[in-house]
This record gives sequence, C-alpha cells and structure tokens, in this order.
Amino acid sequence: MACRLHLFLQTARALKGQVWLGRQLRLAICWSSVAFLRHAYVPGICEETVRTGCVTHDDWDVDGSGERIHWDKILNEACAATHEGECAMHVKVGVRVITPTVQMMLWGKAGGRCEFRGCNQQLWKSPVTQEPVNIAQKAHIYAFSPDGPRGHKGIPKSKLNNIENLMLVCHACHRTIDQDTDGSRYSGEMLQKWKAEHERRIEVVTGVHHDRRSHILFYGAKIGETDVPLFYNSAAMAMFPEWYPADDRPILLPPMRSWSSDKKATFWKIEDDHLVRMFANRVRQLLQDGYIKHLSVFALAPQPLLVRLGSLLTDINEVQVYARSREPQGWGWRDHPRGFKFIVQTPTRISGPPALVLSLSADISEDRVRAVLGNKVTFWKVTVPRPNNDFLRSKKQLLEFRERARDLMVQIESRHGRQTELHVFPASPAAIAVELGRIRMPKANLKWRIYDQVNEREGFVPALRIS
Repeated sequence: MACRLHLFLQTARALKGQVWLGRQLRLAICWSSVAFLRHAYVPGICEETVRTGCVTHDDWDVDGSGERIHWDKILNEACAATHEGECAMHVKVGVRVITPTVQMMLWGKAGGRCEFRGCNQQLWKSPVTQEPVNIAQKAHIYAFSPDGPRGHKGIPKSKLNNIENLMLVCHACHRTIDQDTDGSRYSGEMLQKWKAEHERRIEVVTGVHHDRRSHILFYGAKIGETDVPLFYNSAAMAMFPEWYPADDRPILLPPMRSWSSDKKATFWKIEDDHLVRMFANRVRQLLQDGYIKHLSVFALAPQPLLVRLGSLLTDINEVQVYARSREPQGWGWRDHPRGFKFIVQTPTRISGPPALVLSLSADISEDRVRAVLGNKVTFWKVTVPRPNNDFLRSKKQLLEFRERARDLMVQIESRHGRQTELHVFPASPAAIAVELGRIRMPKANLKWRIYDQVNEREGFVPALRIS
C-alpha cells in the first residue's frame, strides 16, 4: 500500500512545471493515478492516512504557478475531467473507515466478545482450533448507506463511524443483524440496548477488585426453559453491591433427568450420584486450586438434594447462599423482620431414634414422622411462629439458622452418640436446606438420612443417606 501511495505522490509531483500539458490534461493524469489508487485501495486506509501517511500537505502547487490546490479540489476536478461528476474516490476513501482509536475503544468496551445478546463469543481466537486469530467485525447499528439495514435518517455522516454506532460482533451475528434489511426485527434501539447491556456487564466484571468477586453456582436450572427462575442477570443483581460476578457465565450443576418422576429409590440414587460427580468435576478441583475464592449459590431442587449440595460445599469454603422470594419474585434480600426468632424444641427424654424436624415453610406433625419411623421417636424441632413459604427475608435469618442448627447438632450427638443415625424431615426454603448440609462436619457428625414428602405416596419417603 505504501508503494502505491508513493507512486501516486510521484505522479502528482511529476506534473509540477509541465505547463505544456495543459491544466485539464494534468488533472486527468492526476485522476488516473487516483483511479489506480482507488482500484488498489485497501479497506482500513482513510483519506487522512493518504494525506498524512505519505502526502505531507493538504494542498499542492500542481502546475508550478504558485497556486496551491487543495486535495479535495484535486480529486473533484479530476473527477470532472473524466466526466464522473462528484468524486467517487472522495466518497470511497474514509467513509467506512473506523479509526484505530475507535477500534481499540470498541474492543475494550466489548471485552473482545460478540455483543449480540446471547452470543458472547470470544473474538480473539478460532472457536474450532483455538488458534489466536481476530474474527471480530464492526457492525453499524445505523447503516452507513442510507439504503442499508436500519438506514441512518437524521444521523450525520460524521457520527456513523463513532463508537456509539458500532457493535463488535462475530461474522454470523453480523450477517444475522444485516439480513434484517428494514430493521423490523433488529431495530437500532434494540441493538443500542444490547450494546449498552453487554458493555455494562464487561465493565462490572472487569472493574471489580479481586476480593469482591464471586463465582455464581446454579443447581437445578433447566437451561432454556423459562419456568425455572434461575437466570444469570437475576443472580448478578441479587449479589450487588456486596459481591460481583467473577465470570460472565455461571457454573452449572444440571440435574440428571426431570424431577417430575415419582421419586422412587432409583431416582434418588441416580440424582445423588450425578450431583456428587458433577460437583467433583466442575467445582471441587477449582476450589482446591484456589481458582474459586467465593461462591454465590442459587439452587432450586428437592430438599434432600439441596442438603446433599450443602454437604459438598461444607462450612469451610467461602459461600453465600441466596433465597428466592415469592412476593416480590426475585433473589434479593429484603429487610429483616422485626423481632424474628427461630423456635427450637428439644426433648425432655430419649425415647427412640432422633428425628430432626424442620417445620419452616410448612408444619410437619409428629404423626407424619411416626408413620415412617414408628411410635418410639425422639423429636428435635426447629420452627417459626407461622410456617410459610416466604418467611425467609434476610441474610441475618439465614445466619441465625446456621447458629441454631449447629448448636442443635452438638446436643443431638451428645445425647444419642455418634453411632446413631439422624433422621431429617425438612420442610424449609431451599437456602436453609443447603445451609443445613453445610453445617455438617463430614468426619465428626453422625450419619444422616434425609426424607422427602411425596404426595403421590401420601407421606415422607426415604431419599438419601449422608455418611
């Protein structure tokens, strides 16, 4: 390219002093050089580059007469000399050019990822071979051409190559956007919103001090289905401002199969083994390697599996478990209810195997427990004044449950001995089920057997053992 520009400059300079050629002929020769440069044009080199990269002046004394002719005039008169009207070269050079400064700013704001909502592809490497390669494209939100996708009515041409009108995208998403020629599906307003959301997320994720970053852990989400309320954006909003997402995607622990089955013994065995295996593959090694410093847990699942998840997380790791409220729907914490206290009921004497009953989201009568374990049962119970699905409102309540439950475990072990199996009957919010599992010390506490209420089988059934 430099050689072609140099040739163009030499041609223009060669015209100096050649008065015998005549002005129009000299301009025609100049235009021929311009036309050659135009056909050899390399996208990405703008008029300013032509002027300042090789040509050191904006105007030239072409015929040696002392009259200096501006670059624009040379191009326009050259066009006129060749009967092409307004200079096509002048339009071609620079109009679609995005300056290096804007390109670098766009790359930085986009985090090197596709800004099309839902894509987020890494644009600095091949998705197939993982080799480093630039696969990014700069898409105009409002088209450079008035006839292009979404047009540019009311927008000055000088603004079309500004960063506000550009999205960093992959090839596939660029084609997807631009095939919508009338902008009815991908409007300019929608693309601007997507761009702003993406760049805001990148700013939040990359701008966080490492001590406040937390990895999001999802358990129980049926990805792609809207009936299960586990979504990245909702989780990130619930964490703010105490924690910020350490990554732009969550760690997923998907279930083995649908939870609409009748929950027979084989169901619990399969799901339990699958959860343990998934946790080992996707979480445990990262915790041991120090890659994960803090986890924010968002889980919706049958309660025995939530207790198992908590036992895998243990009380050692830095973990914040979040609770989902029904009214209003969401994962964010609300104000702590004034005067709230858990009610802990302990037995006066030991009359049988210990049963820990959590009557929190619903009341569990003793008769329902005796229907499973028999008449000789020793009841240990944690409840609230009015058990309901939405009583858990604050992180302080969750912390208080942990303290009460931990003290209760010490009492149960002291009175029943470490060789006894503890029978756990939970009716609690998901977050409390996870925290119950977390307080269990694997090498110190007695064995647990977790039960689940199955309406089709008219009561509690044994689900899984934690030993």
